[in-house]
Amino acid sequence: MRAVVVTEPGRTALTELPDPRPQPGEVVVRVSSCGLCGTDMHLLDGELPAASYPLVPGHELTGEVVEVGEGVHSVAVGDRVAVNPNMPCGACHYCRIGRANLCADYRAVGVTQAGGFAELVAVPAACCHLVPEGFSETAAGLIEPLSCAVHGLNRLPRRPGEHYLIYGAGTMGLMMAALVRTAGAASVSVVDLNEDRLAFAETFGVDAAVTHADKLGRDEGFEVVIDATGVIAAIEDGLGRVRKGGTFLQFGVADPARSASFSPFRVYHHEIDIIGSMAVHNSFQPAIDVLAAGLNLDPLVSDVFGLEDFDEAVARFRAGTGRKIHISPLKRG
Repeated sequence: MRAVVVTEPGRTALTELPDPRPQPGEVVVRVSSCGLCGTDMHLLDGELPAASYPLVPGHELTGEVVEVGEGVHSVAVGDRVAVNPNMPCGACHYCRIGRANLCADYRAVGVTQAGGFAELVAVPAACCHLVPEGFSETAAGLIEPLSCAVHGLNRLPRRPGEHYLIYGAGTMGLMMAALVRTAGAASVSVVDLNEDRLAFAETFGVDAAVTHADKLGRDEGFEVVIDATGVIAAIEDGLGRVRKGGTFLQFGVADPARSASFSPFRVYHHEIDIIGSMAVHNSFQPAIDVLAAGLNLDPLVSDVFGLEDFDEAVARFRAGTGRKIHISPLKRG
């Protein structure tokens, strides 16, 4: 099979690898789509301690089951599935208290084992979720990132009639915008420095899309502020715009070596909640259900590249060109 391999940090190669065979409890999926995300950039740059090289990256994947291993009964050959990449151990403290996304023995498809930027991938059958009939290929490929956003939404108080401010008009920021709108937000505003993304956000149902929160004219602040950038300057600005009694959600992935400054007195005096949201937690099937109920996120995907164009796709991602980028091993030339 063809696969993109990160041979070492900063170096990739499109190469031929042996077709995977399923171990007991596993299935082999023919990948139809796999999304690029910020985690892949960290992996490419050697910034994920859990990753070892060489490695086939890619964790936002969907495709068709083409082979099943011994003991697999939950899915069958021919089934169309989306793959939850996370594989908690089930035995550590966090797994035992119901916080499996914080598993102490972190393992994930496309991070600690071969992932979806390949024609075929072997994954645990337990990670496979059936894609409903009628789902577009685009929608199926968005299930994994949407499940992260659903978990983020579940971490919020979700009081109807509140005003939301989201930093970042990329895929994840706009997914959060779409979800909080369905949860009863009075208004949803986004901040981004990318003018093209702001222009698209205005067509995607947000109330305001600006380059700086000062332009929104809400001196009283916002009940909920969400960072979907991981950028320290955005985080610090956002923390200062949470209204009394409000909530700040750290949803974007920041550089682990960086710190943000804030006023502990203000957090105390204004009773501000600061919470985090990490990956997927009991939110994969709910994400599928949200899409099945009619949430249309297809416009978020701006580009689909083949495996041979992986480096170009990464360059577009890093440049902030377009929106969500999918890699399809089925696409050639």
